[in-house]
Amino acid sequence: MASFVRGTFFLTIVIFLSKLIGFIYRMQFMRVAGEEVVGVYMTAYPAYIFFVSVLQLGIPIAVAKVVAELYAKRQLGQLHTVMKTASKWSILSIILFTPILVLFIPFLAETLLHNEGTKITLYIALGAVPIIVFSGLIRGFLQGIAIISATAWSQIIEQLVRIFLISFALPFFVVPDNPELTAAYAMAITAIGEFISFIYLYIHYVTKKRKIKKPSSSKPYPAMPLLRIAVPSAGSRLFGTFTWFLEPIVFLKALTIAGLTAAGATTLYGIISGVHVPLLLFPSFIPNALSIVLIPAVSDAVARSNNRLLNDRIGVSLRLSSIIGAYAATYFFLHGDELAMRLFHLEENRGFMKILAPIFYFYYIQSPLHSILQAIDEAKPAMMNSIYGGIGKLFVMFVLASQPFIQEYGAIIAIGFGVLVTSFLHMATLRGHKMISSGFRFFAIPYVAFIITCLIQSVLLSKMSFGFWGDSAITLIVLSILLLATNQFKWSDFRYLRAIFVRRF
Repeated sequence: MASFVRGTFFLTIVIFLSKLIGFIYRMQFMRVAGEEVVGVYMTAYPAYIFFVSVLQLGIPIAVAKVVAELYAKRQLGQLHTVMKTASKWSILSIILFTPILVLFIPFLAETLLHNEGTKITLYIALGAVPIIVFSGLIRGFLQGIAIISATAWSQIIEQLVRIFLISFALPFFVVPDNPELTAAYAMAITAIGEFISFIYLYIHYVTKKRKIKKPSSSKPYPAMPLLRIAVPSAGSRLFGTFTWFLEPIVFLKALTIAGLTAAGATTLYGIISGVHVPLLLFPSFIPNALSIVLIPAVSDAVARSNNRLLNDRIGVSLRLSSIIGAYAATYFFLHGDELAMRLFHLEENRGFMKILAPIFYFYYIQSPLHSILQAIDEAKPAMMNSIYGGIGKLFVMFVLASQPFIQEYGAIIAIGFGVLVTSFLHMATLRGHKMISSGFRFFAIPYVAFIITCLIQSVLLSKMSFGFWGDSAITLIVLSILLLATNQFKWSDFRYLRAIFVRRF
């Protein structure tokens, strides 16, 4: 258990670093390239992720699972053959699907994204996908033999390379009158980052491969055990990435119906998906880290039929996630729009954060809820809840954003609607489980504290101001006092965190 806690703490630090570096990359990209270029890039990016899902076919997940099982049984000779079989199927997938996607790109750019200039960005994105496919295989292999650090550092290296190239190379390629071409150069930088990450992973793979004994026979590992895991995983991931792939298409279509130009709608999508949503998601590294701990912790309590331990672990994790949500919602509601203006040098304050922040409070409890549902054998309902949220978001986005009197604010409301649907369905599924007795008090109290803090600060800010950072500090202090007064912070939480630090250091 001690090694697991140390590993989880390490992953928490790495997740934070990865998010921080990725956030810096987004800021630098916006400052160097401008809103219109970021808009073109962000409308193409979901298609890029969808291409990855299509060509990977879920094989990296299958490799991680099969390699982990063989490694645990000390059947080391078969590990090499697993990679050979997986590589053959990955190559076959690339050969089969790449021509189809190449033919699909012109239709996607011209008809669905309403911007013929995005074709070159999409072609470059598709060219980078095979690199990611083989990087995924190596990541799966290394995760299977419990080499987590290499996969984590590869992501950080990739982000650092992208920041360096965006800062020092992209300025020489910015074409003021052609944002589509500049976006293509930015996508090429993404491909270079992926390639450097692949080289780093490949060096680790070769090093570990030499230490593992070679198979006594050349008999290949059968494909069916891999495919039985890969195909369901691919189906689930494909649906998730497909809804994201549809998001810019629905967004652009709705806003053009409402009367905006395709270029204006593209810029707005880039600002929302490239600035406001990532800013709101930044604090989620803490709930994400909790969700990593929750699956084995809750599974252990379920296996022992210890309902008290189960509900204690669920209660603590959801309460801590709710506290993070309260801090994020409060700060972003009061100061989020100005923070976005300062960090990303936006041309206009559109007030999007005041709409999204109160709703995104529930996003911070979403990943812990999903992990809990997986651990108590409710994985299918959890997946369906996410699907309903995704479909609901797209439907509401098209209906509202296509109205001339609301336009992009309808899309903002739709994004929040998707978060609410998924979160509330997760809560309802968890509440209906016979082993769960936790109420929802830990959601209500932090949310009330968020509302009271916003009311207090709204009155104070209208009468006096201590500058942006001074007002920000006062907001966090007021909220902390309310959370302490309502006993949301407990001494046991600090003892638990201290125990983690002691074990680690």
